[in-house]
Amino acid sequence: MAKLILSMDGLVLKDIPITKERVTIGRKPHNDIQIDNLAISGEHAAIITLINDSFLEDLNSTNGTFVNGQPVKKHFLQNGDVIELGKYGLKYLSEAAQQTAAADFEKTMVLRPDMMRRAVEQATPQPAADQPPPQAQQQPTTAMVRVLNGGNAGRELELTKTLTTLGKPHVQVAVIARRPQGYFITHVEGANLPVVSGQTLEANRPHALSDHDIIDIGGVKMEFLFKA
Repeated sequence: MAKLILSMDGLVLKDIPITKERVTIGRKPHNDIQIDNLAISGEHAAIITLINDSFLEDLNSTNGTFVNGQPVKKHFLQNGDVIELGKYGLKYLSEAAQQTAAADFEKTMVLRPDMMRRAVEQATPQPAADQPPPQAQQQPTTAMVRVLNGGNAGRELELTKTLTTLGKPHVQVAVIARRPQGYFITHVEGANLPVVSGQTLEANRPHALSDHDIIDIGGVKMEFLFKA
């Protein structure tokens, strides 16, 4: 079970176990974690936890949400991350955190649509009538990505989940969505945008993947393939 350590100006106030799938943080009393301070918005942020993974989302707060000193809108929480809200800090600790080379490459999450609606909507395409996705007519049942360089070269990952995240947290993260129309990749986190077969993605805009596309995320090159 993950937990948060609430502190103010370096003074630890209390430990807060994360026992719910959705935990809200804000100034108003109905929040799961209430911080009664004018610098905190009424509904400031939310933490969504699925199995052993937690996802932080800023709820359009007035003064913003920061993680390890950097402003964020959406953020995959890692063990030891510090969420900063005004003078308050919430240190995220996960008992299940295990850092491996494989985890640095990919992290697959099973997302419930009612809990991650915004992420799903961003990764859901709006196909144009005159430009259907390349694989719309004959889409194989599953696809995969194969790593082409680095320590994980040759590794293959089947895209069997509704959403699969690829990349390195705090550096560059993208989401591949498996939809009825095909497979689509969307940028999620990081200053640099992923590149697909030489084309830089547009921020928050899904891009249809074609067989043998080369995806470059944070310097890691992967080939997108349909399974035979």
